[in-house]
Amino acid sequence: MTQAKPRFRTIEQYAALDPSELPEGNYELVNGEIIELPAESDPNVEIAMFLTVMLAQFVSSRLIRRGTEIFVSSRTVTSRYPDLIVLTEEGRAAIKGATRSAITHEMPAPALVIEVVSPGEPGDKKNYDRDYVDKPKEYAARGIPEFWQVDPDKERKVVVVLTLKDGAYRSREFRGNERVISPTFSNLQLTAEQILRAGDEV
Repeated sequence: MTQAKPRFRTIEQYAALDPSELPEGNYELVNGEIIELPAESDPNVEIAMFLTVMLAQFVSSRLIRRGTEIFVSSRTVTSRYPDLIVLTEEGRAAIKGATRSAITHEMPAPALVIEVVSPGEPGDKKNYDRDYVDKPKEYAARGIPEFWQVDPDKERKVVVVLTLKDGAYRSREFRGNERVISPTFSNLQLTAEQILRAGDEV
């Protein structure tokens, strides 16, 4: 992970950038700095695409986003790129016609955000802590009602569904043949294994 010089003191400064002024490739805005991220692993991309296809059975494809940015509520100037976002109809109406695909603070929160966890161990601030510590706090503060952590790590192999209640997330873990229970998509019939196996290198 490569850091650039600090540039932005407010999210408004960052939001005012023209898309042509933004870097190419994977990055996030963290603590006012544009942080370059390594390319996604192919198994993680396959998991995200599998979930896109599955969720499209229950919600219009126009509400499903990959590569859409979300400005999060944090004590620092921060913006994230989740692996998968499901917008509400109100959220789609708000973002439609914007110069760049970004969910700002003035727009409604998404119905669901999914992160396919990057490799790493507790204490690894670049990956594990970002996905398991920072993002849950940020997404809860942003008012996102449901957040999934899909962790294909060989030692963990878990799908965690976090549901917002009283401003904080309550989590439930699913492994193996356990059916993943989603408050937003109650008719979804997927096991943790089906989701995690979507990225198997076979």
